[in-house]
Amino acid sequence: MDQSFPAMPASDPLAGSPEPDRSAPPRASSTAGWLGALARTARIDASPERIFPHVLDAIAVERPHAPALIGDGEILSHSELAARRNRYARWALARGLTKGDTVALLMRNCPDYLAVWLGLTRVGVCVALLNTNLRGAGLAHCITVAAPRLVIAAADLAEALDGALPHLSERPHIVWQGPDAQDSLAAASAGFREGPLGPGEAPPVTLRDPALLIYTSGTTGLPKAARVSHHRVMMWTHWFAGLIDPTPDDRMYDCLPLYHSVGGVVAPGSVLLGGGSVVIREKFSASRFWADVTGTGATLFQYIGELCRYLTLAEPDPAERRHRLRLCTGNGMRPEVWEAFQDRFAIPRILEFYAATEGTLSLYNVEGKVGAVGRVPSFMARRSPALIVRHDAATGLPARDARGRCIPAEFGEAGELLGRLSDKAEYTFEGYTSAEESARKVLRDVLEPGDAWMRTGDLMRRDAQGFFFFVDRIGDTFRWKGENVATTEVAEALHRVAGVREANVYGVAVPGAEGRAGMAALAVGPGFDLAHLHAEMATRLPAYARPLFLRLSPELGHTETFKQKKGALAEDGFDPDRTDDPLYIDRDGAYRRIDATLYAEIAGGRLRL
Repeated sequence: MDQSFPAMPASDPLAGSPEPDRSAPPRASSTAGWLGALARTARIDASPERIFPHVLDAIAVERPHAPALIGDGEILSHSELAARRNRYARWALARGLTKGDTVALLMRNCPDYLAVWLGLTRVGVCVALLNTNLRGAGLAHCITVAAPRLVIAAADLAEALDGALPHLSERPHIVWQGPDAQDSLAAASAGFREGPLGPGEAPPVTLRDPALLIYTSGTTGLPKAARVSHHRVMMWTHWFAGLIDPTPDDRMYDCLPLYHSVGGVVAPGSVLLGGGSVVIREKFSASRFWADVTGTGATLFQYIGELCRYLTLAEPDPAERRHRLRLCTGNGMRPEVWEAFQDRFAIPRILEFYAATEGTLSLYNVEGKVGAVGRVPSFMARRSPALIVRHDAATGLPARDARGRCIPAEFGEAGELLGRLSDKAEYTFEGYTSAEESARKVLRDVLEPGDAWMRTGDLMRRDAQGFFFFVDRIGDTFRWKGENVATTEVAEALHRVAGVREANVYGVAVPGAEGRAGMAALAVGPGFDLAHLHAEMATRLPAYARPLFLRLSPELGHTETFKQKKGALAEDGFDPDRTDDPLYIDRDGAYRRIDATLYAEIAGGRLRL
């Protein structure tokens, strides 16, 4: 059940918390969550010049001394956050930045990060949020596609930025930030007024104007810069505020990258709207998580599913049930992790959702149905049109009928999820900086001539109750023995086997065989047994879906947002010369170790599979 707690003193934002009252009644039903989201977003379009920084100005007046952003070494109250973003806004104007200009931001997670982009977007500057993990040509690519007037970079990331400069055709102007920086942004802006900007002091900025460039993860190529308008920022923050019902007593624990939409906009913005505060951490730490969550008095946690899996695999922590969390919200919670996470750590409520930075379609599982990414209730069907269409694995495109129209999938049938586009702001695809990449995402003549839908690139299925379940990413699914194999479903089966800490499933080409054979890279721990795994796969999966090849690795690679890296693993395949990890093949009723001789038989097409 949900719980509520007394406010913590603003003078001591990190004061210890009392034992949680787990007997408190739920704060809101699922219907109330939907209605709250609708109510908070209903009037956004009525005030086209009321952008998110304006909303926060009002919060600063109401709760000036309450903590807003709690970092490792700095705490900003709502009024201090307002003062800082106003100084940055005036600095930008004095620097000659004008509405429509772009500034790239390269900083680690900290309260100042939000102050910078909120201040610059207030005066019409578009801020490109650069991934702090990128280096060299990858970072240079992200700077190039943004075409910024200047780059604001933390002094402790100078080496990363220096490594990108040789790959740029022109060196950008750089403004450094941080205690070790000379002529820093903080120093340069210190003399500017802290009060709200007056009428005529800055150009008028509307909801339709660009606010941010947020990059895709780049798991299938170089990152793409998605355009995010002020309207999207308002919709994201207000919609989630309606769903989670934040109060001034709430604290969001946010250890996700601030350069991504969820960690940097949704998580902090939705709680700041309610007058609450955000605990900002540079990165996730499984060993320190519960002590930090408990010590900071966090009541909300924004997750990515992999973080929850890490926590369920961690050793018991004395603080793991002393927290005050009333809600954990995020995406990517696997069914086999969901119940274990909720039960072990006494989490009152989980709010899973599905969305993409550039997408026009979102799904929310406000009912808490295990494994579902969300549903569209009947009273919102016209507002949030979602469609699953049959997928042609051979072409990688939706299947078409004789009339050239896409074919809606049946209940329980996997297909690609589409979101209908229109001229209404919330259903307008704002696209990427690349027109070519933008065009690839739009599908036309889906159900009738001239209609337009956005491709999500995700395979979903829907049950009879209307709940949507993620199946796989298009491109991750592969064909073997004439059947489509969903890597996510195979991984789910592998994760239920004793000793399997993590599974990464992908398809590999086999000489002389059509399609791709299933292969799984496994990180294993105590209790793992190959014979037991083989027996479990035989009972859990059809023959065509069982991994033909295995790779046992100490750890599996991830992106900075904890997405699995499949490309390098698939390229290595089952060749023992390409890795020191032990490799196996399912042969004669057991997994056999692949050596040079056996590999030669497979690669030469002499082994019947």
